[in-house]
Amino acid sequence: MIDRSHNSRAVYPPTGTEITAKSWLTEAPMRMLMNNLHPDVAENPDELVVYGGIGRAARNWDAFDAIIESLKELESDQTLLVQSGKPVGVFRTHADAPRVLIANSNLVPHWANWDHFNELDKKGLAMYGQMTAGSWIYIGTQGIVQGTYETFVEAGRQHYGGDLSGRWIMTAGLGGMGGAQPLAAVMAGACCLAIECDESRADFRLRTRYVDEKTHDIGEALAMIERWTAAREAKSVALIGNAAEIVPELFKRGVKPDILTDQTSAHDPVHG
Repeated sequence: MIDRSHNSRAVYPPTGTEITAKSWLTEAPMRMLMNNLHPDVAENPDELVVYGGIGRAARNWDAFDAIIESLKELESDQTLLVQSGKPVGVFRTHADAPRVLIANSNLVPHWANWDHFNELDKKGLAMYGQMTAGSWIYIGTQGIVQGTYETFVEAGRQHYGGDLSGRWIMTAGLGGMGGAQPLAAVMAGACCLAIECDESRADFRLRTRYVDEKTHDIGEALAMIERWTAAREAKSVALIGNAAEIVPELFKRGVKPDILTDQTSAHDPVHG
């Protein structure tokens, strides 16, 4: 199995007007790729995982280095071809052609299944790029805040007269996508109890101020929610645990959130 953390390092994209590539048309995608792996953006930058369980920016660190070097040397009439996170060719094209062409996770339909993909992935021959990890345009959890906020606001409009103050949302999942939920709930005027089984994900959201508090204790989390909703104060708490165990337990206790949802990774239950 490929060790993707081999040769890992902290990646910080350059800023400002000085460029290291030959033009802004190649400097821009280079910075985008590097930004995907910034410690405040990527979920697991050591293994090049940006978000979504196993969504990576490059196949491995050698491939990352090769992409960066290729982008720095690319001429204004050349195009770089990237296949599943690895540069595989540079072609002479023309000034108006794309500077980079990327194709991720493409399999002939007969073999387009998780077993075959995982086999190729373990051999270092393929990469799952998610939507914006392997295409170098991920902007962090902020990218889904607006849509999550508008969903919560619309739920409040349809069911609670347009006012979520004094109400609370229970959900699960605080990864790169689900991590938007506590902040979006607070922005919408509600409290939020977000369950997360991987404490490092909750710590990430605390560090980047997407969630206000963290606890391992159900009773403490409920006490916070009760106190905040009584004061009509919009705040959020991350509860460390397994949603499959905590939600039934809360049901047994007679606890009833005003909105119940979930944003755990359905496509990848192991790594999600």
